[in-house]
Amino acid sequence: MKRYLSLTIALMLGMLGGFPGVNRASAEEFGGNPLRVGKVEDLPEDFIMGVDASSVIVEEDSGVKYYNFAGEEQDVFATLAESGVTHIRVRVWNNPYDAEGHGYGGGNNDIDKAVAIGERATRYGMKLIVDFHYSDFWADPSKQMVPLAWADMDLDTKSEALYAYTVDCLTKLNEAGVAIGMVQLGNETNGALCGETLWPNIQQLMQAGSRAVRECCPDALVAVHFANPENASAYANYAKQLDRHEVDYDVFASSYYPYWHGTLENLTTVLTTVAEKYGKKVMVMETSYAYTIEDTDFSGNTIGEGNNVIQNYPYTVQGQANEIWDVINTVAHIPGGIGVCYWEGTWISVGGSSWEENAAIWETYGSGWASKYAAVYDPNDAGKYYGGNAVDNQALFDETGHPLPSLQVFKLVRSGNDVPLAPDVLEDVHLMVNLHSAVKLPETVEAIMNDNSRQAISVTWDVTGEALQQMSDGGVETYEITGTADGLSARCYVHMVRRNMLVNDSFEDGDIGWTITDLKKASELYVEDKVTDSLTGTKHMHFWSAMPNSVEFTVEQAAENLAPGAYQFSISIMGGDAGETDIYAYAKIDGEQVATAPLTITSYGSWDTATIENIDVAEGQTVTVGIYVKCAGAGNGAWGKIDDAVLALMAE
Repeated sequence: MKRYLSLTIALMLGMLGGFPGVNRASAEEFGGNPLRVGKVEDLPEDFIMGVDASSVIVEEDSGVKYYNFAGEEQDVFATLAESGVTHIRVRVWNNPYDAEGHGYGGGNNDIDKAVAIGERATRYGMKLIVDFHYSDFWADPSKQMVPLAWADMDLDTKSEALYAYTVDCLTKLNEAGVAIGMVQLGNETNGALCGETLWPNIQQLMQAGSRAVRECCPDALVAVHFANPENASAYANYAKQLDRHEVDYDVFASSYYPYWHGTLENLTTVLTTVAEKYGKKVMVMETSYAYTIEDTDFSGNTIGEGNNVIQNYPYTVQGQANEIWDVINTVAHIPGGIGVCYWEGTWISVGGSSWEENAAIWETYGSGWASKYAAVYDPNDAGKYYGGNAVDNQALFDETGHPLPSLQVFKLVRSGNDVPLAPDVLEDVHLMVNLHSAVKLPETVEAIMNDNSRQAISVTWDVTGEALQQMSDGGVETYEITGTADGLSARCYVHMVRRNMLVNDSFEDGDIGWTITDLKKASELYVEDKVTDSLTGTKHMHFWSAMPNSVEFTVEQAAENLAPGAYQFSISIMGGDAGETDIYAYAKIDGEQVATAPLTITSYGSWDTATIENIDVAEGQTVTVGIYVKCAGAGNGAWGKIDDAVLALMAE
């Protein structure tokens, strides 16, 4: 937990959670939808409102039933169309089955599934976005594996196989009468596709796929798809390579998940650059947001309690709706912006009372993200970590199959839904209080309103003065206090902490107070602003260097005018690719080192904390504490993050 020198209030959006978001306005009062939704100005009539529904077939096979807004069981595609959805996206894997016919999971999305989904989408007037992964299972920035049937082919043979496969799939869709609006040449192909990692090879495969689309579906748009728009230079390179090799495509599509992919302003910049420089259409092919942090299938969620991610919106139905609105509004005002597609809006929990019950269903029907049978194709990921649905809390339907009000945003953005401004959820209050100091609770709490603005509102806390005094007189501890504000439940966490004698202990103010000594000229050594890599707050000390034996530095701070006594110092680090290391926390008194404590770095997210106790300080002495880091380096180069330094009296 971040320490403060004095009593402060930390109203941190990243600490939200625990209050499932239901706007208090009734659906009947506001025409059937309780959410506040603005009208998107100048929205083109043909703007694509897409939803990826790849898992629908296996969901239904697993016993899931879908309902409309009247609570009646109804074809989910009818409900999607009635809610303003114009396009259905479906992923297509070459052969997601083992030799015995057991599905790999994740929807078991072969071409037959795509045809079945496409027929139903077409029945309700929606077009299909065909998402060819050109893989037997998940393809994304971390892996672009070649289908097993193509594994031993040279590039030319593989290109012809890809062309023939694409023709065969599109022919099946055409013969079934499916309305095809767009075809993707790969999924999140960040510098790789179908086992190829060099652009001359990647573009040859894309050209083969594009040729098949032009022949079979001349009216369909051809899309390429990338992820991580926060890396603007990478996006610029992708577009440059596509242009250099004269790849025949129409749409440059991006994933945009606000947890990881930077700001909407950055997204606007990178997509505008592609649209204007190369004359291409652009869109967001994948986005989503959690409407709750609750898990409903006994299989952990990607976004859940304690996730250290950027939380731009509360985890509520209104928050989910606001995220969708913001992305639509952003893309609609980018030159060449043609649409937005929400990822896996229909993928909800299956089964019921236990993990064991659900696991049997996932394995049988393929409704979890991966089954154990995927090990034959992807032994290092799916084969080890197979299980259920990690995104059920980001769907547009609840766990019972009933549509959330946020689904109707696709329709409401054209007219708006003028619900009165009201609190949606309250931010938790975090008080950091020095031991034996008075606990003073705030008179207001921050409310996140249904338009995603913030307002301070009065709060009444359910606590006595006697209880507050007991907190002050106790030891290092965290207390939870509840209260009420405008009819909503409020929470305050009182963290009783030892007074930290260091300034800028979590690097939130850059390197102020710290002395950084680079002994070997590492490639990168600076304070980084990245919440996902921080232990607390948003910033930390970052280092990386590709050259062997180029990481050696110290980060330290001197504390003067300390009261005599025994002190304790702690500091945390995480990292990887370090090779042989020598890393330790240290304490000096008047320049002479008096104690050390070892530290290790192993892998991302694995924080190690060193603590030095009984640093005896006499009157007038200066204590210097810090961390020494030396790494030989391995792999892509040693890297790490340092955060949360604390120097405190042990007697407090």
